[in-house]
Amino acid sequence: MKILKWNSPKLVELIERESFTLQLIRHPNIPRSTLDDFFTFVPNNSPLELRCLVMDKIEGQDLEQWMESSGSISQVLALEWLKQLVDILHVVHRSNFFHRDIKPSNIVLQPNSQLALIDFGVARQVSNTYLAKVSGSGGTSTGRGGRYEITSVVTPRYTPIEQIEGQAVPQSDFFALGRTFVQLVTGLQLMDLPKDKQTGRLAWRDKAPQIDKPFADFIDELMAPLPGQRPQTTEVILQRLEKLPQQIKNYRLANSKVFKYSKYTLMALGILGGIFLSIPLAANYLVAQGQKLEAANNSRGAQELFSWAIKINPQSNLTISNFYFERAARSTNSAELAKNYYELAIKYNNKDTDIYINLALICEELNDFDCVANNYEKALALKPNSWEGHYGLGSFYDDKGKYELAEKQYRIVIKINREAVGATNNLSRLRNLKGDYNQATRLALEGLKLAETPGQQAALYKNLGWARLMQKKYKEAEKYLEKALDLDGTRTDAACLLPQAQEALGKISEARNYWEVCITLESNQPEVFKWRGELLDRLTKNSKIVN
Repeated sequence: MKILKWNSPKLVELIERESFTLQLIRHPNIPRSTLDDFFTFVPNNSPLELRCLVMDKIEGQDLEQWMESSGSISQVLALEWLKQLVDILHVVHRSNFFHRDIKPSNIVLQPNSQLALIDFGVARQVSNTYLAKVSGSGGTSTGRGGRYEITSVVTPRYTPIEQIEGQAVPQSDFFALGRTFVQLVTGLQLMDLPKDKQTGRLAWRDKAPQIDKPFADFIDELMAPLPGQRPQTTEVILQRLEKLPQQIKNYRLANSKVFKYSKYTLMALGILGGIFLSIPLAANYLVAQGQKLEAANNSRGAQELFSWAIKINPQSNLTISNFYFERAARSTNSAELAKNYYELAIKYNNKDTDIYINLALICEELNDFDCVANNYEKALALKPNSWEGHYGLGSFYDDKGKYELAEKQYRIVIKINREAVGATNNLSRLRNLKGDYNQATRLALEGLKLAETPGQQAALYKNLGWARLMQKKYKEAEKYLEKALDLDGTRTDAACLLPQAQEALGKISEARNYWEVCITLESNQPEVFKWRGELLDRLTKNSKIVN
């Protein structure tokens, strides 16, 4: 139990924030705390009001202590530990928080060999308010010169410059993570490592000879000076970590004598095929050999053979494009690899709308937003009546909060394909967000006439219940929201709306059942985070509904 004995507003804010953070984040390797675990207490004959926070105790030794006796770690262990920590951060960031104080002393090696991340006292919530403060313009998280004061949290040598300036963003955690792993793989304190005079970056690689260049490059990328130069999300880092072992293997192979001899042998085979076979057969032979090289992760060799095949027979480009399209579709565990394959598919056939749409979806997963917009534009230039392209672009704008642009695309979808239930549902949600509850109701009812799956029906009933709730038609709202949850019990938005209707009807005990569901279920929707905040405010201020 953490006990705060002082009434300093800043310290009170920190312990309340830690309580709030630990209530919302759920991971087995993060201390857990509940709403009831934070309370105030006034001892007998004392004027002090103590604030108490109960949380899980994490058994083990922090990595600062562990390194004193164990020294540097191997590349295999570094890869394993980095994946464990990013898995934890993935949950933290997906819950709309970032830690702001990652360092060896805040990482615990447990008896089961799993790492735990502790000390969330300075964690921040990534809210629209916070982004407005750090940007000064209300638009992005990368701006400078904000008009609001954001308290900076600084641990020398682990904290990036933007955080020192009070402009921390989620990517600030990645900088601290990279610095932590430099310390782990070198076994040295960061203060003992020199800096490159030209770049100002840590010169650490010669102190960690066990780390191969692909992994060292990735650690340096995590520590890039600017947030935009670092990986943008935990999803991207996890995908890159999946690829790293193979990249390390390829790096070692490419620097071996065996690889150099094999490359020249394959080129000779390609030339012989062109001499002894007819032109179409020679081209097919080169394509087949190129596909084998690509399957063996020798992209450079494959590209050389594909180039020769197209010179012999230009029609080979469609075969090669289809080959890369299929490889991209199979790359379900690595968005970056899929992106690379889709780009290669376009290189050999730039007239296929489906490739552009699929590439846009992958780019959205990687948070490469320029890539998303560019590829949807190219797809729609080729096929203006592609409702799939308009729907994908609308969803992209929707996720970025550009609701006017999203509505425009959804309306085009409905005009092209009146049975596009997804567009009707999304348009109903946007009408609710705008306060146009009559239009939201009309669209939801239209969608329900066409909806075939329980998931579609649940989403539309949720929108219908939402509109009725805001129109203070609480009984109807309760009925529709209960229907939504009957059809899909994982809908966080419906679980957050239903207790609001029940509270308005005086059904406090029924509402209580959904409060925890609302707080704990996963969601990326901005309205859900708003409703959660409002719920916690009501629980904090209104003792009647708590008791």
